[in-house]
Amino acid sequence: MFTQELTDLAQRIGTLLKERGETVGVAEGSAGGLISATLLSIPGASAYYLGGAVIYTAAAGRAWMAGAVETPQRMRGATDVFATYLARSVAVRLGATWGIGEAGAAGPPNRYGDPAGHSWLAVAGPVESSRQVLTGLDDRRENMVAFAVAALGLFAEALA
Repeated sequence: MFTQELTDLAQRIGTLLKERGETVGVAEGSAGGLISATLLSIPGASAYYLGGAVIYTAAAGRAWMAGAVETPQRMRGATDVFATYLARSVAVRLGATWGIGEAGAAGPPNRYGDPAGHSWLAVAGPVESSRQVLTGLDDRRENMVAFAVAALGLFAEALA
């Protein structure tokens, strides 16, 4: 599932993180681990990648993220608030400079009515940023790749 775009982003991110001595953790849902796998595909990733979790269910969120940072009052998956919570929480849990959070619906639509191809991405660290992705696609794998590309693109922008 690695595309040239994913590989190029991971290479650029890895170079910047190594140059700065910074680290990253990832908490992703509908990307299914692809964000982490892409970062890990670059030789020397152990210098900057501290770990990650696939937060695919509420139970996983409670097990891996609960208590790391203050939990917003009104929070559900596939929202800006939840993606930011994931990014902040994974950074705190791992003691990372940066956290990346992703939450969405790769396909089919999720139980909240979010369409396939909908995701929220967030980066937390020295700079915080978030972005919504709407691919308009029904293909689960294509959406997973699109979410990973968008998340790593957002992270690269934050690093710049």
